[in-house]
Amino acid sequence: IARFDKYVMHNYGRGPETLVVVRGEGCYFWDSEGRRYLDMFPGWAVSLLGHCHPRVVEAIREQAGKLMHMDNTYYSEPQGKLAEMISTRSFGGQCFFSNSGAEANEGALKLARLATGENQYKFISMIDSFHGRTFGALSVTGQAKFHNGVDPVLPGAKFIPFNDTDALKETFDDEVAGVIVEPVQGEGGIHIAKAEFLETARELCDATGAMLIFDEVQTGCGRTGEWFGYQQFGVVPDIMTLAKALGSGAPIGAIVAKPEVAAKLVPGTHASTYGGNSLVCAAGVAVFETIEEENLLAAAKSIGNHTVEKLNELAAGCNIIDHVRGIGLMIGIQLTGEGAPIVAKCQELGMRINCTHGNILRFMPAMITTEAQIDEAVDILGKAIEAVA
Repeated sequence: IARFDKYVMHNYGRGPETLVVVRGEGCYFWDSEGRRYLDMFPGWAVSLLGHCHPRVVEAIREQAGKLMHMDNTYYSEPQGKLAEMISTRSFGGQCFFSNSGAEANEGALKLARLATGENQYKFISMIDSFHGRTFGALSVTGQAKFHNGVDPVLPGAKFIPFNDTDALKETFDDEVAGVIVEPVQGEGGIHIAKAEFLETARELCDATGAMLIFDEVQTGCGRTGEWFGYQQFGVVPDIMTLAKALGSGAPIGAIVAKPEVAAKLVPGTHASTYGGNSLVCAAGVAVFETIEEENLLAAAKSIGNHTVEKLNELAAGCNIIDHVRGIGLMIGIQLTGEGAPIVAKCQELGMRINCTHGNILRFMPAMITTEAQIDEAVDILGKAIEAVA
């Protein structure tokens, strides 16, 4: 820790209690003192298959012995295979691979500008949205706290309340290049889109040739119980971005665009040195194969429903929980008070959860989580709430 504090920038909060994490397996991780923790927010929603899933580990190990990296001057089998898996399970788009969600969103904004008219430069985004911390992605992130100290950000972003169809219609004009929206706001507090809102966005974009961009960095790859979050609403985007669970621990992001939109990225318009390298794409292939072979989309729905049911039972007996909302393995617990003390107490009792916006607890467990582990997690949460109260 002393070495870390001396040589690593202090831009991350390290949690309510100082931990050095040394190992992870399934739904658990261990600290340097040998203590085990039940993880209900694994890897900040990255480790959708749990920590160190054997299929992903083996895919990385095998690929590392063949070829870890070769630049995109050449073709590579893992990248093509992963792109096919994404495309055939979504809307038949073409893929560009990056290293993170923020990079994917940066590229999506750029692609939207390339695919629309010269006078279309505005983007409509949502209040309480989160699209990343790089400058372009930050510019369409609708939370002022992330803009502190770096304003002015890039011009052209207009922010409206999430799910406010009237505000969307009033804000939209012929200068809009794209509407960027999360089907479920993750960092914003697990707020779920309304189908009518997304349908209106689709209609407005169709009328002017603007791009409908779905940020599926958190909702993608099965977390909602469908392969992609947009499939819950029946509204197809022009561009979709992925990351987090796509590599279940390997650093990878992706832009997926309809072929006629993807065609705007010609040689020289966009690139990424590490994007889509063989190592991370092999991990991504293993993620899709595992989800399919182990029927984990159905598990996401059933475990998610069980979690909401157990949390509602807990809520009935304590005043600090206002209500529970969620879809699949994205579950938010709206509190009437501060959540940070509860998160700290949960960690003290051997479980990790997350708090966002000060009063919203987040459960985003792995697809492999069992009902018994959910029951244990809710029991720990109940004890933490009682102790804090």
